[in-house]
Amino acid sequence: MAKIETRVSNSSDGYVSNRDGMLGLLEQIKEVSARARIASDSARERFEKRGQLVPRDRLALLLDPDTPFIELSALAGYGLDHPDPARSVPGGGVIAGIGYVSGVRCMVNASDSGIAAGALQPMGLDKQLRVQEIALENKLPYIQLVESAGANLMAYKVEDFVRGGSLFRNLARFSAAGLPVVTITHGSSTAGGAYQTGLSDHIIMVRGRTRAFLAGPPLLKAATGEVATEEDLGGAEMHTGISGLGDYLAEDDAHAIGLARDVMANIDWDGMKVDARDYAPPAYDTEELLGVMPLDHSQPVDMHEIIARLVDGSDFIDFGERYGSATICGTAKIKGWPIGIVTNNGPIDPAGAAKATHFIQACCQAGTPILYLNNTTGFMVGRIYEEAGIIKHGSKMIQAVTNATVPQFTIYCGASFGAGNYGMCGRGFNPRFCFSWPNSKTAVMGGEQAAGTMAIVQEARAARKGETVDQEALNALKTKIITNFNSQMSALHTSARILDDGIIDPRQTREILAEVMQISRAAEGRTPNKMQFAVARP
Repeated sequence: MAKIETRVSNSSDGYVSNRDGMLGLLEQIKEVSARARIASDSARERFEKRGQLVPRDRLALLLDPDTPFIELSALAGYGLDHPDPARSVPGGGVIAGIGYVSGVRCMVNASDSGIAAGALQPMGLDKQLRVQEIALENKLPYIQLVESAGANLMAYKVEDFVRGGSLFRNLARFSAAGLPVVTITHGSSTAGGAYQTGLSDHIIMVRGRTRAFLAGPPLLKAATGEVATEEDLGGAEMHTGISGLGDYLAEDDAHAIGLARDVMANIDWDGMKVDARDYAPPAYDTEELLGVMPLDHSQPVDMHEIIARLVDGSDFIDFGERYGSATICGTAKIKGWPIGIVTNNGPIDPAGAAKATHFIQACCQAGTPILYLNNTTGFMVGRIYEEAGIIKHGSKMIQAVTNATVPQFTIYCGASFGAGNYGMCGRGFNPRFCFSWPNSKTAVMGGEQAAGTMAIVQEARAARKGETVDQEALNALKTKIITNFNSQMSALHTSARILDDGIIDPRQTREILAEVMQISRAAEGRTPNKMQFAVARP
């Protein structure tokens, strides 16, 4: 294989400026992400008085120590729960991610009940649906730590109620697909949310804390006039001894988590099957990823420099290097395992699209997963490119991405604009995992281009009518369009809306890619014991 020779000087002004800018963005992401932890932890005293663990302590006790944990969509809902972004708390009321429990890689979904009693926050539903999708696709057992006040009735939306049914449908699909669903009901699991508990294969309840009922005491009294206490109506002792809903009765949170770990330890699963291979680390320090990538997407960058800091030995076989050279395709390895890489040193032209199509299909033939490093302002436009068949070749690339038979992973590294987002396996094309760097931008086009386009349209309209263009009004329109586009293209904005699986530190990209590649390999080789129906409770 050919080692990429770097041309980056880590003492140059450009490198230092890029690094400082990236570190600033990472600090902003860190501060916003920390708000959920701080807000949840502020309830610690209240939890301790009740003899409970706060949600993140529960999660820490559940997961195997010193093993990888990939938190997903940590910024979900940022800016959507409060008109002042400085007071917005992200996370959607849920902590979710992939980690190891008793040696078994699992998807974990925990109610963040330290915030608003675990009620779903904006985008919390979308976040849970996404993590369920990932778990189903990658054949992962699903562990729930439930304690939620349910939907916020003051912010009721019928569309969320209807879409919310998919959460329960997915739980039934897990069970029928042979993927165990293990639930600890730490506190409330009421109304429709009771089915979050009921649709589980293994249910652990906590004495004196669990509450599971279709109608709580206030609704019960309003609907039927019946008066009952929460404990009598849906407590752990009743459900484990009378209704049969609960399988295990725990004395407290720690006991419940220990029981969940025992359940996973006794399930015959492939767990942490070792698939390690010998490999060399990149020849260049991954720390340098901070300074290689410009924060301004209009500034050029050679994406070979990014690849050189991600792949084993910085070795990369450049496929069709001299043809459609702005589109880079080639093969490398990450921790000993082959990966096909598609990335961009600019817009995608007809030759680049044709080359990428060929390369994607060749990867499918060889069974090699594909990594897309998004850094493109889109497909080339203009008469010469139309005559060269840009629509035809771009469509072939999109068809190849859509129908690829191997796992595909997407990292938004720089710009991801226009149909280039589609051709580079953007979120709408269902990559197995999709992460963003903090500097990345996603939009149908740049704000300046959008404003310029509308200005031309307005000027042409005025000319057809024989009118004079109101330049002041046109400038105001352009400013409004630029502001609108620019306000929606940042990684913070898109990640808040679950348009990726989270923002990652560029320096952690190699480790995260190695883990999700292993998750995908394990899924491809796993054959769960599928059933016609989900496991039904007695």
